Formats: sequence, structure tokens, C-alpha cells
Amino acid sequence: MSARLRAGWWMAAIALMLLAPMARAAEKVDLLLVLASDTSRSVDPEKFELQRRGYGHALSDPRVIEAIRSGTHSRIGVCFTEWSGVMSQKLVIDWTAIGDAGSARQFGDRILEAPRSFNDRTSISAAIDFAMAQLERAPFESVRRTIDVSGDGTNNSGRDAAVARDEAIAKGVTINGLVILSERPLAWNPEHTNPPGGLDNYYRQNVIGGPRAFVMAAQDFNAFGQALINKLIAEVAQAPGVRRVVRNSEW
Repeated sequence: MSARLRAGWWMAAIALMLLAPMARAAEKVDLLLVLASDTSRSVDPEKFELQRRGYGHALSDPRVIEAIRSGTHSRIGVCFTEWSGVMSQKLVIDWTAIGDAGSARQFGDRILEAPRSFNDRTSISAAIDFAMAQLERAPFESVRRTIDVSGDGTNNSGRDAAVARDEAIAKGVTINGLVILSERPLAWNPEHTNPPGGLDNYYRQNVIGGPRAFVMAAQDFNAFGQALINKLIAEVAQAPGVRRVVRNSEW
């Protein structure tokens, strides 16, 4: 090999080594957000469809897009999971960067098209653990990491929800809640969807935590979409002082 050829080879090798760290650098986003949707047996087919439509349309709402665009990086990283019993968690849509109406609409369309994952018991703790695993493998970089748990009942499968919550917030993760209040208690377990003190209070005590954590409540599944829009705006914009439960009459 000639001296000139060897010199060229070494220059190419050095250039590749210099470029490698740049190729590995993660894209920066303003928020890493795991959407964790309850598909347990208390969520009947009609309620499931209403919940899915709420998720499918909320991200592309102009107010949500405006909040996303107002961030430093003008985009967030989102993935969508469904959960039910202790062994029933699924990554429905993997990590996606959302920074405009087009990317938000595509993400929402994929939610609407996906089949239902489960119809099992309710393990909020397993949902949190699974969401934490998704945050650990996220291809984006952000100082803010949030898990958005929606559900219509208390934890009745797996370990204590508060234990999973405490482990997550110890790692700097914020968990917010969106509870769907049931008009009629379940005949087979009325305290599952209507625990003493209310489901929103249960979420405050056992599910949410971390900086500026909050709960929002939808009075029923028909109000879920509007509650989710308000919740996403608060999460993306990191609205200060939002800790109390916000009900429909306060929107």
C-alpha cells in the first residue's frame, strides 16, 4: 500500500470516528411522554371506543399543537401504551417525535386503527413499571419525563400502585392522572370504580407524583376527549401550580 493510499485510509478512519458520536446523539425534545391507557374489563366496548377517539384526536388539537410549538425544541417525544392486568401491557405505538399538525395527526390515526389489546384486571402499578421501561429506551433526550395514566378504577392486580409510583418519581419522573368517573358503580365490585372519597382522590393518594403532578377528572367517558386536551396542554406547557383536580365545570 502506497504512502498516499495509507494516508487517505487513515484520514477516512479518523473522519468516521469523529462523526460517530454525532450519529449517536439523541434528538432533543421538550418532553418525553408515555400515554398509558386503561383497557381493563370495566372498560366496555363503547367506553373503549370513546377513550380511543379521545386519544386519537387530542394530540392534533390546535391548542395542543400550539403548546408543543411554544417549547424550546418545538417538539415532544410520545409513545402510546395500553394496560390491564399485571401481565397485560403493550406498546401500541413506539416513540414518535411530534412537532406539527401532520405528525400529530399521523400518530392519532395509528391509535384509532390499532385493535384493542386487553380486557383483564386493573394493574396501575404494572402500567407504571411498563411505562418506566419505555422511558429508559426512548430514542429522544429530554430533561422532562412524564407518564400520563388514564383509568376508571383502582389498582386490583399486582403490587401496590403507590410503591411503583414512588420508585418512578425517585428517578425524576412525573406521573399525572386522568380519571374517568363512572355514573354507576360496577355491580360486581362497586368500590373499584367508586372508591371511598372518589376515584380522583384515590389517584392523588396512590398514582400521581413528581414535580407539578396533577389529576384531571372527566365526569364520564363522553367528556374524556376534552379532559385529555386540557391535560396535554398542561403537561406540554408545564403550567405552573396545576396540582388540584380540574373538573368539567372548571374548564
